[in-house]
Amino acid sequence: MSDLLANLNPPQLQAVTLPPVHALILAGAGSGKTRVLTTRIAWLMSTNQVGPHGILAVTFTNKAAKEMTARLAALVPINTRGMWIGTFHGLCNRLLRAHYREAGLPQTFQILDSADQLAMVKRLLKNLNVDDEKYPPRELCHFISAHKEQGIRAAQAETYDNYTQKRVELYAEYEAQCNREGVVDFAELLLRCYELLQRNEPLRKHYQERFRYILVDEVQDTNKLQYAWLQLIAADGAKIFAVGDDDQSIYAFRGAEVGNMRDFERDFAGANVIRLEQNYRSHGNILAAANALIKNNRARLGKNLWTEAGDGEPIRAFEGYSDIDEARFIVEEIRELVRDGVSPTQMAILYRSNAQSRLLEHELFAKAVPYKVYGGLRFFERQEIKHALAYLRLLGNPDDDTAFLRVVNFPTRGIGARSLENLQALAHQTNSSLYNAAASLSGKAGQAVGAFIRLIESLRQETESLPLPEIVEHVLEKSGLTQHYRIDKEGQERLENLDELINAAASFIDDDGVVLGHQAEGGALVSFLTHASLEAGEHQAGEGQEAVQLMTVHSAKGLEFDVVFISGLEQGLFPHENSVAQGQEGLEEERRLMYVALTRARLRLYVSCAQSRMLHGQTRYCVPSSFLDEIPENLLLKLNKKAAPVASVSSFGGGYRAEAEAGSLRIGQNVEHSKFGIGVIVSTEGRGSDARVQVNFGSSGMKWLALEYAKLTPI
Repeated sequence: MSDLLANLNPPQLQAVTLPPVHALILAGAGSGKTRVLTTRIAWLMSTNQVGPHGILAVTFTNKAAKEMTARLAALVPINTRGMWIGTFHGLCNRLLRAHYREAGLPQTFQILDSADQLAMVKRLLKNLNVDDEKYPPRELCHFISAHKEQGIRAAQAETYDNYTQKRVELYAEYEAQCNREGVVDFAELLLRCYELLQRNEPLRKHYQERFRYILVDEVQDTNKLQYAWLQLIAADGAKIFAVGDDDQSIYAFRGAEVGNMRDFERDFAGANVIRLEQNYRSHGNILAAANALIKNNRARLGKNLWTEAGDGEPIRAFEGYSDIDEARFIVEEIRELVRDGVSPTQMAILYRSNAQSRLLEHELFAKAVPYKVYGGLRFFERQEIKHALAYLRLLGNPDDDTAFLRVVNFPTRGIGARSLENLQALAHQTNSSLYNAAASLSGKAGQAVGAFIRLIESLRQETESLPLPEIVEHVLEKSGLTQHYRIDKEGQERLENLDELINAAASFIDDDGVVLGHQAEGGALVSFLTHASLEAGEHQAGEGQEAVQLMTVHSAKGLEFDVVFISGLEQGLFPHENSVAQGQEGLEEERRLMYVALTRARLRLYVSCAQSRMLHGQTRYCVPSSFLDEIPENLLLKLNKKAAPVASVSSFGGGYRAEAEAGSLRIGQNVEHSKFGIGVIVSTEGRGSDARVQVNFGSSGMKWLALEYAKLTPI
């Protein structure tokens, strides 16, 4: 027991060894929240207060769930395989698999990812002859998911006018289509589970009595329905141990309710509130900047991060003449740091908007600096993998219309768009799936679709007794996918991905065909497909390559780096103009996002902005972000184009080199050129005979001109 509690600081120890009470743990960035969560579970079991089956632990990502399970297995000698540790969606999927009849679902129900949901909505609008310009499919998907996350079915949705009335009607049609096909989207997993427990008292009592301790990670990210689900499970005496940081609540656009943390003390009477404020990640100056910034938000639960690691380096602040100048500065600093021995993998460039990455990527490529855009296209989202999974989904559930439409004519079988339109109309008329309606399709189209149906039936029969990896391999070969990419001159990478899918299936089961580390309700294939759907949205950087990481601040949450560059700190960009337009709440969400950005850095932090930036093809002159004003001056080391820092306090080296101003010309000045006409100066660099300026000549475009030869006339 002493080993289990060793190396915990006093607040961590207090949290881990709490008696059976509700608790809200305010865990600041880098304060060891995962250690506290897992040690709390281990301590409860080691002191015989609860067995493994009495624990329910909820996380927000599959990666976090796996990490928690691995850490727990290292702390206590138990088999964690049967424990209920997972994401909200994963746990609800598990419960619905076990009680599919009571939930009104087929045993082999499949999960629609966001792309599948969009495809279904598009198909629905087409079948109903609804104008998709008036009712954009993506907006309708958001409308449906937002209502589900609030616990609102189409029948309960409020309508204010004819437009919202129509959207509610489409929501109802979407619900009917999902029920007809036996599929659920992500939001449906939680809503269907909540409704099942709410109406089925014996089932609800069973789980309320089973789970005596409920532990929740990242509670600040819960939405209204997730919070209600937790309240429902805990309503019969279970104790909730909720860990989170209201200062890092940055997912309001996904429905997260930061107010859930403030409501916790009221909803769970007598809850203990413990603050974890000692930071084990960042140096003191970085934490001081973060503390100063976030204090400007109202209605915080409040905490102040501190560290024993010392103040460290000042925060380097740079204001470039243009966005190009800013990108060049960042890349030059990175090159200096690499030369001084810093690993590229330990450096990250953060930005508010994905669109900002283009210039950074261009400059990194031009200077031969290896980089990686974090959160690019993931394995289970790649085209060839989606095709393979669609075939596999049809083996378990032929009524899955989304999977049917993805592969019915891929590889090509001569089934045209008109044939599919006729088939969809027929299915709509007969209120059946496309698979079942195919039997009534006549003529040449009927023959072609019939051949596809026979292929799926033969695949089902041929794979019935095969182990999972052989099922995948057989389907890839017999469906024609492997041959299709084999003859494609650019198909080698896709073939390698298909091979990796077989590898993934093989690693999913043991030598006896038993599913490893996952719940197997519905069989190995259904479990594997569920795994693929749940994993599709994970943010995973590639492994093994030394490269600078580029990412949005949202993607950076949960990560940390030795060196962090926060770029584009300008009003309208960060804080973003769309959020600022929402008033105080929007601005505070942006400030929390900036707080997350600051606290990603361990040793060195850069903040930068530009005086001008190209947006929508036009030069925009920028005002530095108000967040820069909220960082105390004494924490900053200001770098600029006119002079290099007087002295280096760096443990890394580096430092931006001085450049002289380009003659008497200045940023924003109007000039005239004999060939290109009138323009505006947006950037200058160099000195003497090397001096040059960048000018935006409107219809003639952006030009870099050497001052020695350009003959620019100020106007």
